[in-house]
Amino acid sequence: MSPLSPDPNPAGSADLPVESGGGRGESRTAARGNQHKGQQTRAAILDAALGLASQIGLEGLSIGALAECTRMSKSGVFAHFGSREELQISVIREYHHRFEEEVFHPALLEPRGLPRLRGLFERWVMRVSVEIDSGCIYISGAVEFDDRPGPVRDALASMVRTWHGALERAIGIAVEEGHLRADADPMQMLFEIHGLILALHHDARFMRNPGAIERAGRGFERILADNLIPAAASPPAARKKAR
Repeated sequence: MSPLSPDPNPAGSADLPVESGGGRGESRTAARGNQHKGQQTRAAILDAALGLASQIGLEGLSIGALAECTRMSKSGVFAHFGSREELQISVIREYHHRFEEEVFHPALLEPRGLPRLRGLFERWVMRVSVEIDSGCIYISGAVEFDDRPGPVRDALASMVRTWHGALERAIGIAVEEGHLRADADPMQMLFEIHGLILALHHDARFMRNPGAIERAGRGFERILADNLIPAAASPPAARKKAR
């Protein structure tokens, strides 16, 4: 379990040993096989739902649309989620899980402080660049649910707050490590860094302006420059050469 977010679905009890011979042991084996198949089916549906939501938004996601996309019956899809709202929340959780795997976990391999903060931003930019043709659930979801209270908005806002909290902690650690000035404001830096990501998404996806990724990188370096302790400054080219 990563420090970015608690596991929303903690593991259940361990499997019971299978008895030798027929009868109850065979029933348990069959039950586990059916459960595994059900988990695989749910995962496949969720993967299709995430792809669909990236294209048409969370609000456009429905049991019927997903059934048509997966060539399943509506009742078959409904059995795995129970409601359209739960389907939307499950998609948000799955998106967050993949975001962790692609952005957060790899950055943890970087040394504490400024290298890790750079890693988080660089991988975030990479994620956005991949999503130029599909869309970001965090950003599109915020537009769809910014003024619509309810469980879906709450789930989405919770995931975004969790990610922002991880970034704010990374900035704080960079201060503790002596890479950023003691009077650096983590909340202000987070605000400006998030602003770069929103601008990048807008310019690259909507405006199709070339060079948006490079401009986002230069903007990030300026934010750091305003808060760096001089000895901690290290241009990206020199850092890559050292690696």
